[in-house]
Amino acid sequence: MGRTPVYFLSHGGPNIMEQTTHPAYAHLQSIGLEMTQKVRPKAIVVFSAHWQGSPNTIEVNTAESRDLIYDFYGFPAHYYDMKFPNTGSPDLANRVMELLGQAGIKAEGVKRGLDHGVWASFMCAFNPEKNPLSVPIVQVSLFDSDDPYQHYRLGEAVSALRDEGVQIIVSGMAVHNLGDMWKASMQPGPMPYAKSFDEALKSAVEQKPEAREEAMVSLLKRADARRAHPSFEHLLPIHVGAGAAGEDVGRQIWTMPEGSMSWALYRFGEVAA
Repeated sequence: MGRTPVYFLSHGGPNIMEQTTHPAYAHLQSIGLEMTQKVRPKAIVVFSAHWQGSPNTIEVNTAESRDLIYDFYGFPAHYYDMKFPNTGSPDLANRVMELLGQAGIKAEGVKRGLDHGVWASFMCAFNPEKNPLSVPIVQVSLFDSDDPYQHYRLGEAVSALRDEGVQIIVSGMAVHNLGDMWKASMQPGPMPYAKSFDEALKSAVEQKPEAREEAMVSLLKRADARRAHPSFEHLLPIHVGAGAAGEDVGRQIWTMPEGSMSWALYRFGEVAA
């Protein structure tokens, strides 16, 4: 197996699991098939916008058996009975903590369920009936901080996993402003910042690797940054992914600004033929 690529998924809300005609659903399916049929990793390490450790400590899920976390509200009752088959890997979790320690990053193991930033998008990409996922999943937290450099270093620290057959997936949203959803629904097209920030993110991700970090750090300083992301936890996963990419080039696979959101999907690195 060659070096695995890194994927950024815009995961949306849990309703994407049932919106099978939404364009994002088909693109998440396509990415899932690419992973299971071409990349074929032996395990997945995933970072989600919905889990932040502490400002200076990363948490790693060491559980072998986990329930799902239904970290959303206002959805139909059956959403809270959804199941996504999954297993963890204490050995891989320990390997992640070993790499973080070598990079001078404090880490601790915890036992936790999978939040919807993981399982909702995975239900599309790895539908249990159409494209089941048969490898362990280890979820790792973000820092509870807005520091893009800190998150880039986090990605760099776990990059070696890619040479060990492990798939790194980072899950957030290219643009994420829940507060403007109602206002956006009254507009004929996406909010202006949804388009402008989405374009800026593409430009930053697709920079040459030696210029990428500073370009991505600059995203948080843009005039439209706090409109696109009132809080940065849905943006910072892609900084982790870019850090894990190393010298590999980032490429936007697909995007769709919609209302006060954007569904952009990215891959760093190539899929071996």
